[in-house]
Amino acid sequence: MLNKVLSIIFALGFLIWNPYPLQIAELKTFDWLIMNTEPVQNENILVVDLDENFIQEYGGWPLPRTAYADLLTTTNAIPGITVLMPNTDIRDSRNDDILALRMKYIPTVLASAASTQVTGTNPHVGTAQLGEDPLPWLFEYPGILPTASILESNAKGLGVVTATPEIDGVTRRIPLLVNVGSKLYPSFALELLRVAVQDPSYQIKTEEQGLAWVRVPQYPLMNTDANGRIWLNWNTKFYKQTASAFINDPIHAPFVIFGTTAEGVTNPVPTPAGAKYPHEIQANILHNLVQGTAPSSPTWASAAEYGIALLALIILALATRSVWLSVPSLVLVVGGSSYGAWYAYQSSYLIDASGIVIICVLFWAYHSFLSFISEYRQKLRIKQQFGTYVSPDLVKKLQEDPSLLRLGGSTEQLTFLFSDIRGFTPISEKYQKNPQGLTTLINRFLDNQTEIILKHGGTIDKYMGDCIMAFWGAPLPDENHKQNATAALVEMRSALEELNERFREEGLDTINTGAGINSGLCVVGNFGSSNRFDYSVLGDSVNLAARLESSCKNYDVDNVISEYSLVDGYEYDFLDEVTVKGKSEPVKIYTIRK
Repeated sequence: MLNKVLSIIFALGFLIWNPYPLQIAELKTFDWLIMNTEPVQNENILVVDLDENFIQEYGGWPLPRTAYADLLTTTNAIPGITVLMPNTDIRDSRNDDILALRMKYIPTVLASAASTQVTGTNPHVGTAQLGEDPLPWLFEYPGILPTASILESNAKGLGVVTATPEIDGVTRRIPLLVNVGSKLYPSFALELLRVAVQDPSYQIKTEEQGLAWVRVPQYPLMNTDANGRIWLNWNTKFYKQTASAFINDPIHAPFVIFGTTAEGVTNPVPTPAGAKYPHEIQANILHNLVQGTAPSSPTWASAAEYGIALLALIILALATRSVWLSVPSLVLVVGGSSYGAWYAYQSSYLIDASGIVIICVLFWAYHSFLSFISEYRQKLRIKQQFGTYVSPDLVKKLQEDPSLLRLGGSTEQLTFLFSDIRGFTPISEKYQKNPQGLTTLINRFLDNQTEIILKHGGTIDKYMGDCIMAFWGAPLPDENHKQNATAALVEMRSALEELNERFREEGLDTINTGAGINSGLCVVGNFGSSNRFDYSVLGDSVNLAARLESSCKNYDVDNVISEYSLVDGYEYDFLDEVTVKGKSEPVKIYTIRK
């Protein structure tokens, strides 16, 4: 049990540590949850591609600012341009004036990007901050890429389009706010929404553990992580046009976002939904802001995950004690945690089930392996101890229920058989110069007799030279232990006659035996130390069987059976009524008639 407690602590520590493989599993799980929802068609956002054909129409890249002016003239929506314009128009600076004039009357949001250089412009927006200072929690950049001054002064807003990919290089979360030189800069989509509602600020709530939510007035608040990021629902479709088609016959929507798709001009960004261009990503962010549908991983999610993991591990720790409970319990905790994560996502909550599943599977595999090894060693030990003394069926049953072999004993009603070679000393003297021959002879005899004992469900207690000690009724119960012992004795006698016939043919000495059978109470079990023990029997009933075997020569018979072992189906001859040593009451003894 201590091993399992330590394993639980280690597993929880592993989950809290959250190494790279667990992080990847978590991200892939969230991808699956998000992408396996019903796709949503957004009818309020138009995405316009500045493709190769459009760029060629205006003389190549970079586009003259008049191209953007023509696009703005066409639209009656709130436009946003994700193309960075840090310098004046290299073709004609007067083109900047034309674009600036268009933006003066058409409220436009321009893109900016985080920079490694300490430079840039001031944000166009104020904030209403609730709670703690949000700046320490935000992604921090040294500077912001400046926008041409005349364009910046006429734009209604500036928004950051810098992505923050996860550890695998895939963009799943976007910060709504960033910290640039101790100033708050909004994301492009957040700024576009603020400009649309014509509000001078946006609201930020910060708690002790980080940012809680960000909101543009008139729209739902957006729950963020501690760093101000939101998870995006990438399973969204937008209206889409090329720039040339837009100028000729625009699709009308409340918002329009322009961006380049021409090869070599901008690079697409990896996302769970495939590679996306920056303006497509901003459209997705804007969709989530407007609809308030972005999934969130609340502050209580980690505590819930650890609690579920602890409960699952405890269930497995208890279940792995039984092979019949082990697999169903694993299915229960894996299926239950996975369903719980899916159910939580239906309410837009992201709960990581992958980490729970991984540590539970590893925990189960580890302890199942230990249980398998322990069980295998136990079965091997049982086989080594009993394999040559009981029948294979009995060994199998003992392996299935090792509790029968606990150190100590129990009082049981058994039948005992002692069988010994008569006249062994003269035989052994003949083999003084051939001890190997004597060994072979005795082994052939023991094999012959032992096979029959095992066949009838008996247990070989021990071999004492040329003597066999066996009993019936243990380690497994046997209601017919008297009948089985008697049947074994009769067959042993017949088998010995056949064996002696072969000995005569081989010119070997024949063997005669005497056997004693008694039934009664005794103590049976494992006797010894915890490191070394033997399965045996103790008691007066055992001693009486041994004395009956010794008395065979007194009555010139090959078997003596006590009155306590008589069974139907056999003919007995009464021999005597004797009082054996150590007993006060006489016992009637018989022999089975040949």
